[in-house]
Amino acid sequence: MAIGYQTIVGFMPRRNLLFPTLCIVLLIAAWTFRAPRPSFDHWLDNSAVRGATSSPSSPPPSSPPPSSVGAPTQSNNDVDLSAPDAPFVGWPLRRVCEEATWVPGLVYICDNNSGGIGNIRNYIHTCIRYGIEAGATGLVMPKIRKRNETDLADLFTDYLPFDYMFDEKHFRDALANCPQIILYDNVGDIPGVGRKPNIEHITPKKFGNREGCDWRDQNRHTDRFGDRFRRWLNDPKNGQSPPTKDHPRLIRFNWGVLWDWLTYRDGPEFANTFGGILKLNDQLLRLGNTALMRMRAFAKANGVEDGRFLGVHLRTESDALGFWPTYNTQTEAYLKQATQRGFEVAYIATGDPLEAANFAGAAIEMAQMRVVTKADLLDDEDMDELESLSWDQQGLIDLIVLLGSDFFAGTMPSSFSVYTAMKRHLRTGGVYTRPYKVGTEGDGLSYLVGNYEKYWEGWLFMWDGMWP
Repeated sequence: MAIGYQTIVGFMPRRNLLFPTLCIVLLIAAWTFRAPRPSFDHWLDNSAVRGATSSPSSPPPSSPPPSSVGAPTQSNNDVDLSAPDAPFVGWPLRRVCEEATWVPGLVYICDNNSGGIGNIRNYIHTCIRYGIEAGATGLVMPKIRKRNETDLADLFTDYLPFDYMFDEKHFRDALANCPQIILYDNVGDIPGVGRKPNIEHITPKKFGNREGCDWRDQNRHTDRFGDRFRRWLNDPKNGQSPPTKDHPRLIRFNWGVLWDWLTYRDGPEFANTFGGILKLNDQLLRLGNTALMRMRAFAKANGVEDGRFLGVHLRTESDALGFWPTYNTQTEAYLKQATQRGFEVAYIATGDPLEAANFAGAAIEMAQMRVVTKADLLDDEDMDELESLSWDQQGLIDLIVLLGSDFFAGTMPSSFSVYTAMKRHLRTGGVYTRPYKVGTEGDGLSYLVGNYEKYWEGWLFMWDGMWP
């Protein structure tokens, strides 16, 4: 008895498979030879992964503003971001600004700053970062509070212009990457502000639930700050009308908004480049680079063929706090580093000439190392110019030399030392530098002596809230 075919759903009798299989093979072959083959180089092009190439439908990118490096390409990482005169890499700021929600008539005033370079930079950066998140379409050119020259702990004397420390043209060019923001020279230049401007003072941390937080804790609500701030801005219960171009609202922070923003939240590209909106002015750069050049020459004249030298920040001036490392603690740690690393010459940065002389004597005795200061390196017109600078301005000459040193030894928790170490750390990865490993032997470029046991009491929070 013959048994016929049983048709099973989803299967086909074997004798019927030949023709469809042949068709499929021919179709695959046709598409294989027709489709363009991407070059092997394409798969090795990291810029494609990092977003450097745009889709065919995207408009071509506009040319970057002067003094900035545009588009996220591999070549961006060739920029030495640790240099004090590094060009500004603008695309991370431009991307953040494109994501913001802008409010016409909202103006931020970022002038409630004080202290040394580490603090003043971060006051300005933190204020501007909050301003972008809030949607401020106006920014008044920041001013700087001058320190009392006879009482270094008095940080609140006169307001000085932006170019007291920084390059104004560079700042304007850098902020051109955020074209939604208009820069005003003074409060009186803001349209519709009137003769008696009403400046509102806020503390950003209050725009979020702080329950359970240490009072010194950073703002854990920065992702939501913009929405909450704008709700407050538009709430009639606060007694103010929402801002408009003709009726602006002016915002200034209460003093102390300094280490609020967890910089890593914006990603390494922004965290490592945003600090570059502030560059030292030409006078300071020229004097600093002259001192650095002469430091190299001094090292070579003392038998160091490649001009290699150790950079030291001795922080023992009259305004140093009691729990900071003492002179003896710092000196012992610095000379230990010098001996281990084989340095024969060192540059010391300090505002206390007596302590500098003491350290130089100890270095000769304990490490057979010669030590000089900026006053030893500069002469004639350069020395006259140096002496005309304020205490904090002279410290910026030190900063430039320390950034150029072959190894840096500083003290924790000085914001000057922390900033120097973080800025030098940018050599390790450029735009994509990973965070500095705090409290360890570091990155082989810097070492900071101090107590790293307690996050708050030891001021370790600075590392999380500072833009290098």
